[in-house]
Amino acid sequence: MSDEPGANRSEPPRRGLAGGRDRPPAADPATPAAVEALGLTVVRGGRSVLHDVALTVAAGAVTGLLGPSGCGKTTLLRSVVGTQARVRGRLRVLGLPAGDPGLRSRIGYVTQEPSVYRDLTIRQNLDYYAAVLGVPRRHRAAEVERVLGDVDLLDRAGALTADLSGGQLSRASLAVALLGRPELLVLDEPTVGLDPVLRRDLWRLFHRLADRHGVTLLVSSHVMDEADRCDRLLLMREGRVLADDTPDGLRRATGATTVENAFLHLVESGSEESEERGPR
Repeated sequence: MSDEPGANRSEPPRRGLAGGRDRPPAADPATPAAVEALGLTVVRGGRSVLHDVALTVAAGAVTGLLGPSGCGKTTLLRSVVGTQARVRGRLRVLGLPAGDPGLRSRIGYVTQEPSVYRDLTIRQNLDYYAAVLGVPRRHRAAEVERVLGDVDLLDRAGALTADLSGGQLSRASLAVALLGRPELLVLDEPTVGLDPVLRRDLWRLFHRLADRHGVTLLVSSHVMDEADRCDRLLLMREGRVLADDTPDGLRRATGATTVENAFLHLVESGSEESEERGPR
């Protein structure tokens, strides 16, 4: 259990859909899990924000955390990186309890707000954060060059971050998170407000990091048309994980033609079952 860091169905759960709470759903028995949660609950201000969440995030893949604004995505991500208070349940990240000091250098976290100083250049920001992370001085310049190349910002390294476009600012924040070669990247709505071309380019970068470097990415979004850019999906609504499956698996399980329609099907099915059970 970590101090800091799916809806039950009346029929046996189909593969990939959130079902029993006795163990987190397995993405693939042959693939190790980067994140495992069981009975994860967060109560804030007297209101339950996460409800008995069970999930698994496969290592080395791009997992999308999709759901409407206010459904608990940010709270879940904060729980994973160990910055959310009053977390109950079991949550293990890279084999350790969430929030363990040993995870600090192994996780990169990008919040919705840019994590760079606007009055510094991109390179100056990266050099500063590399020092904070403890990258040895003799390796610091090479490390900064590496992450600049990873996010395709070498030609803008001397630019003030205040002068960057939205897409460049997102990539600069991502570069900070990549310092030190983290094993897990947790990205909170990194593509919000970007045009379709910039969104496409960022998703290509996410897959390049996973495919070439073996990084695990957990990426939140409220845009359902980004679902097919993910290897696997966690669909959330009102603090609950409705499904944990691949995009194709979700469509097959629900008989829907799109992930958005699959999401609506799950919501409607859950509402019907609640009505059948009646008030408690």
